[in-house]
Amino acid sequence: QVQLVESGGGLVQAGGSLRLSCAASGRTFSNYAMGWFRQAPGKEREFVAAITWSGGRTKYADSVKGRFSISRDNAKNTVYLQMNSLKPEDTAVYYCAADHTYGSSHWEYDYWGQGTQVTVSS
Repeated sequence: QVQLVESGGGLVQAGGSLRLSCAASGRTFSNYAMGWFRQAPGKEREFVAAITWSGGRTKYADSVKGRFSISRDNAKNTVYLQMNSLKPEDTAVYYCAADHTYGSSHWEYDYWGQGTQVTVSS
């Protein structure tokens, strides 16, 4: 089992920045690829970004490419999502997830955090 706890969400004006953190505990964090997903009211959960176990590869949804950056610190068992140039359409609950597969589909991930709300005002 892997336990994940997100933090860092909040209310920010359009154009602003936030950094989300996801702290992991349980099984060896460095064995897992990590992903960030988001879900807005009335919408399906969508992929945002993913990072391999080593941090050597990353990938992003087109909607966030160039604005968001995923990183990890295996010594701290933590993955981050730096979000810059935020837009109102980025408003959602953001979830981190862990799996071995480095996937971009939510069904590929076995372990999930409880989510953190990000609200971007116009």
